[in-house]
Amino acid sequence: MINPTPSPGSTPGSNAVGYNWPPSFTKSVQPEQDSLSLDQAGTLSSALSGEPEVRPDVVERGRALAADPNYPSMSIIGQVASQIVNSPDLSEDPS
Repeated sequence: MINPTPSPGSTPGSNAVGYNWPPSFTKSVQPEQDSLSLDQAGTLSSALSGEPEVRPDVVERGRALAADPNYPSMSIIGQVASQIVNSPDLSEDPS
């Protein structure tokens, strides 16, 4: 039921309208059902099978960066640290 509220400066009840609708006018909303389509799963699977499991160029770059004592740079470390310190504590979020 919707209870009308008086507008500012008006007398309560002077132009109030009650909404006493019969139950037949109420509509229940059903949530949409989730669905999954696997029509293109075969196409995706064949596309993935053509890709190598390990990309040697990416592995080599990772090894080089891991061996570099200047990676990540101090400015990047400072930026990441600043973002961590300034981020909200989600364990204290009431929502």
